Amino acid sequence: MELRHLQALTAISDHGTFSAAAEHLNTVQSNISAHVARLERELGTPLIDRADGTLTEEGRVVVTRARRILSELDALVSDVAACRDEVTGTVRVGMIGTAARWLVPRLMDLARKRHPKLRLVVVEGNTTGLEPQLASGQLDLAVLHLPVTGRDLVARLLFEEDLMLVVPGGHAMAAVEGSLALEDLADLELLLPVPGTAFRDELDAVTRPLGITLLPAAEIDGLRLIASLTFEGYGPAILPATAIPSSLRSQFHGMTVEGLPRRRVGVAQRSRGLPSAPTRALNDLLKEVVAMPEGRPEGVHAAD
Repeated sequence: MELRHLQALTAISDHGTFSAAAEHLNTVQSNISAHVARLERELGTPLIDRADGTLTEEGRVVVTRARRILSELDALVSDVAACRDEVTGTVRVGMIGTAARWLVPRLMDLARKRHPKLRLVVVEGNTTGLEPQLASGQLDLAVLHLPVTGRDLVARLLFEEDLMLVVPGGHAMAAVEGSLALEDLADLELLLPVPGTAFRDELDAVTRPLGITLLPAAEIDGLRLIASLTFEGYGPAILPATAIPSSLRSQFHGMTVEGLPRRRVGVAQRSRGLPSAPTRALNDLLKEVVAMPEGRPEGVHAAD
């Protein structure tokens, strides 16, 4: 079994076809076919369903392991370079959209100064979508809404952020002054996260003991989309501080709701294996960026 055989199969998984995999690896399709066939002979089982080009169950198992092997190879090269006090290599980091909006520009600026040969690949998504990518090795780190649920993942708190009720202009609640109580949400139709997401679970955990059932005007997977719909006038929503761009704060009415917890955002990685030098460097940079008071959004509180 050779690394190029694993690279070929992983490229097919990532890009969908033998020809697209060949283009990605700067080779010809016949080489990709030969590598996969050699791997199938060695393992004694088909890895690609030739009828539709999808991975078989065995193929998916091999790809999951192959990603970790290839990631370890990249880490080996980077760690050797780090022995020369030079952090070089690629880090693939996933981020929830509300955090990415303010973290990524500051992270890029600091990385250029500290580690100019460090290459960042940023994947934006929601927590439910990023966790599997992190566990499978497609990502090296992920900034997620805590807690993480994956058994093979560990996380540390990065920051907490205030939650508030945000209503569009012209809504009846826009005239209310001061803070609200949780009971004031009882009859209010809200744009809510879908059930089963970490954010929705937290909201339900504080309202249900009081006999309050949040009323959904719609249930949406993705806080940035919820925020966009609120800003376009489709209804009020409970949003974290980072979901509200500073340029829009004056156009919407945000109210504190007594009893709402802060949202907890952390950085997660796989619990097994040694993180590469670039991954460790980025982890340190994330903590430093969040700790800087200048440029940190209002309502965000760095972890101790």
